[in-house]
Formats: sequence, C-alpha cells, structure tokens
Amino acid sequence: MTVTIWHNPRCSKSRQTLELLHTKGVTPVIRDYLKQPPSKAEVETLIDMVGGDPAQLIRDGEAEFKALKKKKADLSRADIVKAIAAHPVLLQRPIVVSGKRAAIGRPPEAVLPLLK
Repeated sequence: MTVTIWHNPRCSKSRQTLELLHTKGVTPVIRDYLKQPPSKAEVETLIDMVGGDPAQLIRDGEAEFKALKKKKADLSRADIVKAIAAHPVLLQRPIVVSGKRAAIGRPPEAVLPLLK
C-alpha cells in the first residue's frame, strides 16, 4: 500500500512525522504541497479521508487566514476547500494518507494507526 505525506520541509511536526514513518520502515511518497498545491477536489478528498470537522484541516494562525476576516467556526466546508486550494499554506500539516484513510500528524504518533 502506498503511503503519502503532505509535507512542508520547514515544519518541525512534518519533519518529525516523516522521521517516524522512516523509523517504522515506511518510505512514503512526499508531496510538497506548497510546490504542488492541491486542487479543490483533492482538498475535498483529504477532508473526507481525515473525517470529523473539516475546520481541523485549516491553519488559522497564517496571514492568509486572517485576510479571510472570518472565524474558523464560521467557515463552511466549501469556504475551507476554497481557501486551502487558493492558499496551500493554510493546509494543516502534515497529513499522511494510506489507502482510503488519512491522519493529521499532530502529534506525529497520530499517523501510526494508518500503518496497521
């Protein structure tokens, strides 16, 4: 099964998650989403794969989020998809995808259930 990490090499949690995957013998496909921004359809798929509240996929501390002039709780799923597709820096990181499931690596150990 292919494991993919949506990775930002400047992010410590992203680097820690990648290291954890390597220590578990997993060599993931690395998707540098800042260089290969996700489409709206890909963001929709990530939201479905992670499950739960779509707002957990958006980073609210970034300048691009503040420019939206909305609270995280007020964003619809469509708002979140549009914002992340337009500004990939808003995507929570890292996200590890395995099969039809995905997990946000915060903390990095949160991705371990995907490896079973």
